[in-house]
Amino acid sequence: MFPHYDLIVVGGGHAGCEAAVAAANMGSRVLLATMNMQVIAQMSCNPAMGGVAKGQIVREIDALGGYTGLVSDHSMVQFRMLNLSKGPAMWSPRTQNDRMMFAAKWRELVEQNENIHFWQEMVSGIVVKDGRVCGVKTGMGIEIPASSVVLTNGTFLNGVIHIGEKRFGGGRAGEKASTGITEQLLELGFVSGRMKTGTPPRIDGRSLDYARMEPQYGDEGGGRFSYTQTEIPENQLNCHITYTNPKVHDLLKTGFDRSPMFNGRIRGLGPRYCPSIEDKIDRFSQRDRHQIFVEPEGWNTCEVYVNGFSSSLPEDVQFKAIRKIPGFENARMFRPGYAIEYDFFPPTQLKPTLETRLVENLYFAGQINGTTGYEEAACQGLIAGINAHLKLNDRDPFILKRSEAYIGVLIDDLVNKGTDEPYRMFTSRAEYRILLRQDNADLRLSPLAADLGMKNMEGRLQRVELKKKEMDEIIYFFRNESIAPEQVNEMLREKGSSPLSQKVKLLSVLSRPHISLNDLSNCHSGLNSFVKNMDAESVQLAEIQMKYEGYIAREQEQVEKMERLEKVKLHTNFDYRELKALSAEAREKLNLVKPLTIGQASRISGVTPADISVLLVHSGR
Repeated sequence: MFPHYDLIVVGGGHAGCEAAVAAANMGSRVLLATMNMQVIAQMSCNPAMGGVAKGQIVREIDALGGYTGLVSDHSMVQFRMLNLSKGPAMWSPRTQNDRMMFAAKWRELVEQNENIHFWQEMVSGIVVKDGRVCGVKTGMGIEIPASSVVLTNGTFLNGVIHIGEKRFGGGRAGEKASTGITEQLLELGFVSGRMKTGTPPRIDGRSLDYARMEPQYGDEGGGRFSYTQTEIPENQLNCHITYTNPKVHDLLKTGFDRSPMFNGRIRGLGPRYCPSIEDKIDRFSQRDRHQIFVEPEGWNTCEVYVNGFSSSLPEDVQFKAIRKIPGFENARMFRPGYAIEYDFFPPTQLKPTLETRLVENLYFAGQINGTTGYEEAACQGLIAGINAHLKLNDRDPFILKRSEAYIGVLIDDLVNKGTDEPYRMFTSRAEYRILLRQDNADLRLSPLAADLGMKNMEGRLQRVELKKKEMDEIIYFFRNESIAPEQVNEMLREKGSSPLSQKVKLLSVLSRPHISLNDLSNCHSGLNSFVKNMDAESVQLAEIQMKYEGYIAREQEQVEKMERLEKVKLHTNFDYRELKALSAEAREKLNLVKPLTIGQASRISGVTPADISVLLVHSGR
C-alpha cells in the first residue's frame, strides 16, 4: 500500500510542515502523517508571527529556504517592527495574521510539492530494529516503512485539557490526544516529563467597544519577513490595548479554589514569560492592572484573540471577569480559555542535528523538545528535515553555530543545557546579538542553504550578492567622500551635535549618535544621487555596518576565540568517569551529552572553566 519513504514526519504543525518541505526540497520522498488534514499548520494560540528574537528566527528560516516567512507575509493583516527605539540588534519584525489564510497557504504549499505525500491518521508508535528507526505504526495497525522519522507531536502526546474542575483528554480544543508514542519511547530508554501551556478565551469582536481601548497601528508602509519581495498589503487591521483592573482581579480570585493550577491538578511547568492571568495576579499581587492586547483573527472574521488573558479558571469566572475589562462590558465569548498538559522529552537526549542518541535516524522537533512558540518549533523542524536528508545521503550534518544564527543558539541551548520549563527564545540568550540581526539573515544563511542543495535558492543568491555589492559600494563611498562644514553644520546644530570646523569623511559624521544616513543624504547631493537607486535594505544594512563597526569587530573577535575551542574535537564514545580530575557533576553531564568539541562542552550547564582546563590537558592542548 505504501512505498518506502526516505522520511516520515509525524505531525502537521509548524515544525512538521517545515521538516517536510526542507527534506522534500532537497530531494527526499516524504510522508507527512497528521491526525487531521484540515488543521495543517494551524495557529493554535495567538494569530501572530515573530516578535522579539522570534522575528529574527522567522527571517533565518526564510533565508534557509523555509516557508514560515512566506506564509506569514501572505496572510498578514498588520506588520510592525518592534524595538525601533533601541539598537538594530533588538529590531524585531512581527506580523498579525489571518489565522485561516495562514493555514490554507501552508497546505497549498505542501500540497504543491510532489515529493510530499500525506496520510491522515494517528501515529501510535515507531518501528525500531537493531537500534534504528525503520518506519511508523498507525492507530489502525498499519506499518509504513521509512529510513528516518521526525516526531513533531506538539501538545498532543497524552494531552490533557483543563478548564476549572473539568479535565479531559485532548491535544487542542476539539481534537483528541495522541497516545502510544510516549509509552514506547519510555520502553526504549528515553526520559520524559510534563509541561503545561494555555490559551485565552476567544471573543466576538462585534460585542466589543473599541472606543474605550487604545488603538495599535501597523507600521506606515508595512513590511515583510521574506527576502523574496512578497507583496505588502495596501491596508492593515488595527489591534487594540486595554487593561485589567482590581475588579477583574477580585472576580478571578473567586475561582482560585477551583483552579487546576492552584489545587495541584496541573503538575506540568508552564512558560515563565507567558503566564496565565491568574498566575500574574497571584505572583504580582502588588500590581493593580495588567495589559491586554486585543488582536483580530483575520480579515473576514469577527473572532478576537485576547492576548494576556490566558486562563484555565472555570468558564463562568472567566466570563464574569472579562466583562469588567474596559471595552469588554458586553463581550460575548466564543469559547473559554484552557490549559493543556502534555508530554515532552528533555532535549539533552538529542544530538545537535536533533537526531536522538538512543535510536538512529529518529529526530525530535518542536514542543516535544520542551520549547514553546511557533517560531521555535518551525526552525527545529527545518533543521531536523535538513539533517535527516543529509544523513540518508551520507553527507556532513548541518549544525549552525551560536555565532551564525539564533537557530544555532536555540538548538545549542536545548541540547547542552536542556530545559525544565517551556523554552522561549529571547535576544538575551544570544552572545553575538549585533552579528545576528534580522536585516542580515540572508547574507549569513542563504549561501549555506544553496550549498545544501535547497531548491529555488539560485534567485535568492543573486539578490544576496547584489545586496552585499551595494552595501560594500556605500561603505566605500562613506570612507572616501568628504563633507564640508557649510553642507552639514545646520543639520548638526538641529540634532544637538557639534558643528564641523573643516572637511571630514562622511563616515566620521555618520558615526555620531543620532545622525542617520538619511540626514547626510539630505545635506550631500552626491550621496543622495549615489544611493537613491539602491535597494532600501542594502542602504540600511550599510548604515548599520558603519555605525556599529566597532561593536561588530569586537563580537567577531569573541567568535574567533570561541571557534578555537570548537576546533578541539572530543571522542563521542569516551567515558568521562575515567577523568577523576573532573568534578562529579561535570563527569555526569559530559557522559550524558557526549559533546563533539571543547566549545560545546564549555556550554553544558554544570561544566566549569576548571573542567574545561582538564579536558584541554587531556586533549593535548
